[in-house]
Order: sequence, then structure tokens, then C-alpha cells
Amino acid sequence: MKAESASCRVAMPVKPSERHIILDVLRGVALLGIALANFTEFSLYSFLPTEATESMSTANIDRIVRYFQYTFVDGKFYTIFSLLFGIGFSIIIANAVERGANGFRIFYRRMAILLLVGFLHLMFLWSGDILMLYALLGMLLPLFRDVSNRMLLVSAFGLLAVPIAVDFIVELSGIYPSASVVELQQTYCDKYGITDENFAYWLHDAKHYNGTFKFLVQGALVRVQEFIDGNRYFKVLGLFILGFYIGRNRLYADLESRRPVLRQIARYGFGFGLPLSLFYAWSIMNNYPQSLGAHSVLYFTSVFPLSFAYVASICLCFLRYPRWGIFRFFAMPGRMALTNYIGQSLFGILLFYGIGWGFGAETGLVYVILIAIGVWIVQALFSNVWLHYCQFGPLEWIWRMLTYGRVFNLLKRKSI
Repeated sequence: MKAESASCRVAMPVKPSERHIILDVLRGVALLGIALANFTEFSLYSFLPTEATESMSTANIDRIVRYFQYTFVDGKFYTIFSLLFGIGFSIIIANAVERGANGFRIFYRRMAILLLVGFLHLMFLWSGDILMLYALLGMLLPLFRDVSNRMLLVSAFGLLAVPIAVDFIVELSGIYPSASVVELQQTYCDKYGITDENFAYWLHDAKHYNGTFKFLVQGALVRVQEFIDGNRYFKVLGLFILGFYIGRNRLYADLESRRPVLRQIARYGFGFGLPLSLFYAWSIMNNYPQSLGAHSVLYFTSVFPLSFAYVASICLCFLRYPRWGIFRFFAMPGRMALTNYIGQSLFGILLFYGIGWGFGAETGLVYVILIAIGVWIVQALFSNVWLHYCQFGPLEWIWRMLTYGRVFNLLKRKSI
């Protein structure tokens, strides 16, 4: 790699002084929500049969926690994370164009590296990876580079609504697009001896990484099935495009002038999204008593409005109390989003898998949620200390050097 150049014509990442703290705050909030959602699977709680969860001493409170988890967490924070990804794309391109560099070349290199990181994460750490999907769909974003603002919004909301039509078609036709993936996954389960009876306990009982890796292989196929059945690619791309619209118009840069719009988004988002999210949670808890298509409608009208309300409310709170220390506390882990996202997987393995401390499959949901919050607090404290001395998170530093092909100083320069 070449040493860092001072030339203004060379593409460079955003400097800390050029960052907008509200974006880092939102990333920090999203990371907390992602931990609350993902640790249910890290702990193996979501894999357990009903008899096992009902026999736990925390069963009564766990049911309440699960209901509120579906209401306030499920789908909401990956929505925020996806919006921020689209905003980040617009910033990368604008930053490169300003310096006269090839923004698309830089962007594709960045996505290729993220794709590799996601693949390694999926295959060797955790089957719930989202980074590979982000990288693959992110590569489509340059296609919308010259699309008008109006068409960006139409495309975004059209993609978010497509899953409704797909689910109705699947329901009426009886043809399930993920059938071949399910069959392949079952082949690997048969090969490794993973059955319905030991599925929930496999990662807890596996005392060597070889056993963990076998589960991860079939788990990668389960993840593909989840993306197909949940129409996740349409949703994520739609959110990317919406985030690109926000970023291209720099709506985050002058929040004060957009206060009335933010209030409307919060008012209508909570007004419609919250009651429908309560019904959405009830639907999941009762095994989807309505049709698949109807459930997809419910997802569209509950998850997205409530997610947007979260974003608007945080922005309004930031406008009113810009000097609150809590915002800096959330912003620091947000600046190290990749490091902390991968870090959550390492914590999950260490705490819950048999190759770690083995608390999985025997911990009540209420304790799992408390552990997830504790892990995020540890990450936030670590991020605050790390960024006191360093310019980037460890993985962010490596990602930037590989993306831009030059060495960046990790440590902050001391002022004289």
C-alpha cells in the first residue's frame, strides 16, 4: 500500500471532523436493537421447543418479554441499519466526486471487501449474518445514481411493497421459492446427524469447533431460506434506496429546518405503527392465524412506520438536547458499527455455545435480553475508550485501508 497522500484529488474516507453525529447516534441505537433481536438466537432460546421454554422458571415473564420484543424490536432496527447504509453510500460517492476520484470504483471495492467479511462471518461465526446481503444489494445502488428524487421514492416504496404481492402469489400457487434450499439444508443435516430433536441443543452440546462448524454450514442455508421466504432482498434494497434519497438530499445535515416534517413522521409513525405492531406481535405469538399475504400487509404497515418514527423521534430529541452526554455515548459504538456487529457474534459464541461458557438453551429470555443490553454497554464503553485514542475502529481501519489502497494512521495525532 502507498502512504497516505495529502492530495485533494485522491479519494479519502470521511474525516472525523466531517461526520454528522446524528448518523453515528442512529447507528449506535441500531446496534443496541440488533443485539436485542439477535441474542435471542445466539442464546438458542428461539430454537427451543415450547415444552422447554415453558418449563423455565422465567416462563411467565418470558412470554411478556417476547411479546414486547416482537412489538418494539423485531424488524425495526435492521430497518434503521439499512437506511443508514444507503445514506453512507451517498456520502462515499459525494466525498469521492468532490475530490475528483472514481467514486464507483471505490464503492465496488468497499462492497467486495464487505462481501468477503460477510462470507467469513456467515460460515465461521454466525449463521445470522446480514453483511453479505448488504454487500450484494449494495452493488446495485449505483444503478440509481442519476434517478430523480421522485423516482427514488417510488422505487423505494415499490420495493418495500413487493413482498405483499409475492406472499399472496406464493399462498395462492402453493409454490415455495425456497423449497430447493430447504432440501439442500436437510441434506447437510442428515449428513452431520442434526435432527429436530437435537437442533436446539447442538451448539450447546458441541464442545469442539468442528461440531460448531457443521451447524454453521446448514445454518448458512437456513439463512438463505429466511431471505427468500421473508423477501428480505426487496425490503433491504428498498430501504437502501430510501437511505440514498435521504443522503443525496442531505436531509440529516439541517435537521432544524425539517423539524415539522420529523414531527409528522413521528406522529403518524407511532399513531399507525404502534397499534399495528401490537397486533403484529400477537399474530406471531399465535402462529399467524391470518393468511401469509395478510401477515405481509401487517408487516408493511407496522414495522416500517414504527421504525421511521424511532428515527424521527431520536432526531427531534437530538435537536432539543444536542449536548446530552447520552448522544455521545451512543455515537461512539455507532462509529465502530462493523467492529461492534462482528463483536456481538464473538460475545454470543463465548457466552452461549458449548465451545464457550455454554449458557445457551438454558437461559430464560428475560436474562438473555439483560445480557444483550450488558454486551452493548460493554461495547459502548470500549468504543468510547478506543476512539479517545484512535481515529477508527479496528475493523473500520482495515476496511478503509483495503478500500482506498493506502495506509491511514490509526492513532490520533497529539496537538502540540
